[in-house]
Amino acid sequence: MVKVNTESDELEREFKGFYLLSVVRLCVVFIILCGIVYPLASTAIAQVLMPSQANGSLLKNSAGQVVGSELIGQSFTNPALFHGRVSSIDYKAEASGSNNYGPSNPDMLQRTRDSINQWKIDNPDVPISELPIDLVTNSGSGLDPHISPAAASVQILRISNLTGIPADQLKELVTKYTEGRDLGLFGEERVNVLKLNMALSEMSAK
Repeated sequence: MVKVNTESDELEREFKGFYLLSVVRLCVVFIILCGIVYPLASTAIAQVLMPSQANGSLLKNSAGQVVGSELIGQSFTNPALFHGRVSSIDYKAEASGSNNYGPSNPDMLQRTRDSINQWKIDNPDVPISELPIDLVTNSGSGLDPHISPAAASVQILRISNLTGIPADQLKELVTKYTEGRDLGLFGEERVNVLKLNMALSEMSAK
């Protein structure tokens, strides 16, 4: 049997070997660049330029304890505090989302009725006609930390009665923590409920 070993076969093997080696080298380079260099560089830059945002926009109380993030809402049930929006996921950040119920969905209608009934119990002196819709509706993410200024203001009477803080002072507090539109154009005015309640707690402690 005669073994044939043409020049074209040798060239083909050399090409395949060169091609494979090039692919391996390229993979190693991109693993180092994209998996090590880029994450370390972006993390370092973020820690220098915007350390608070890079670390989760955490909020601390007067004792230096972390009480939450200004980006994620919390459930406040104490009637002496401002209440936020309804959250179908109980503000669990790992489960961001909502049920996307339609307006005729029986579960959503029942949840809305329950929220309204709870409002009547907590705020007997404020008629339902003055209840802002964002206090009985869920946000798309279920994590919205904000309410409208109207939703904060309508709770002032209840909080004033329970804490003894004059309503005028609470109105000033809401105004102080009202955030404007982004760049003056985008979004709506809003109030961060956690920030507002932290300031309220400090005011109540005085």
